[in-house]
Amino acid sequence: MRARDKAAQARAKAERVALLSRKINELALQIPGTRLEAQIQQLYYELERAGIDFKPGCYLADEWGCPDSVPVIGIPFYLADPQLSKLEGELTGIEAEDEREVLMYLRHEAGHAFNYAYRLYALPEWQQTFGSFLRDYDDDYPAKPFSTRYVRNVPGWYSQKHPDEDFAETFAVWLQPDSNWRERYADVPALQKLLYVERLAREYGHKPPLVSVDALDSPVEQLSMTLGEWYATPPDRGDAACKLPPLLDEDLHALFPAKEGLPAAKVLRAHRSQWIADLNRWTGLSRHLLEALFEQLLRRTEALGLKIGPDRISARLQDAAVFVTTLAMNYQYTGKFTAE
Repeated sequence: MRARDKAAQARAKAERVALLSRKINELALQIPGTRLEAQIQQLYYELERAGIDFKPGCYLADEWGCPDSVPVIGIPFYLADPQLSKLEGELTGIEAEDEREVLMYLRHEAGHAFNYAYRLYALPEWQQTFGSFLRDYDDDYPAKPFSTRYVRNVPGWYSQKHPDEDFAETFAVWLQPDSNWRERYADVPALQKLLYVERLAREYGHKPPLVSVDALDSPVEQLSMTLGEWYATPPDRGDAACKLPPLLDEDLHALFPAKEGLPAAKVLRAHRSQWIADLNRWTGLSRHLLEALFEQLLRRTEALGLKIGPDRISARLQDAAVFVTTLAMNYQYTGKFTAE
């Protein structure tokens, strides 16, 4: 490596260390002047085009969401700065949302805000259509992949998480200008939910909201920890639910029988992020739970010293993908990765 390249790497490392030492609320993050401003304006245009006068306010927060029953949208703070967005991907293994994904989540949160602004969740027909708003939330909800009773917007069959999420997802699909929802959901139960959202928009679209903003949830101004502390805080991944029995060592040996070759754990780790994203999308299991599963599998694979022959990498990865998917689907239907 040339001296110039080494110097550039050293500068980049120093800048990263300096950034991680800064408190989040001292980074002077704001929405005006960023890409978020244009995307929020696009959301407002779509609401107006759909006949809704209500425009939910937006603020920078610790994550996506609306405060409890408050019609305002929290947006992850890292999306307000390109350098922080890049850091998010590097430190979490999950790339920050691109422009298409930001709009997807904005429409979803606008559905929550519209619901809360008019207390639609209290309407008897809303409850008959979506279910009880008071139902408990479950991060590892038992999704039914490909169910025609729900629309598809956020990955992971998110509509099935809770009636409030079902409404927000239905609203997002209804609001998206090019979703073509009448044709996409023709002759399936989800169409009735979309038609109900359209009726609600006609009835409440030009009315003033019943609920005003009186509290924000974790606004960026209150995030006093440093970026380093923020990313060092381990998520609640549910590691206890991922205790895998020693019997699976036999299966890992069968997956990676080579005596010589590349470390299997290293090869698997290179595909970890993509596999987690895909499993979250198709099974609905939370990313945190899937991360805990992968960490256990990687630790066992490394401890066993398993190898992959250089000429068998593709085949072994395919087998391993089927193995992990089987574990995920076992959890989906039994609440455990392995049955007793």
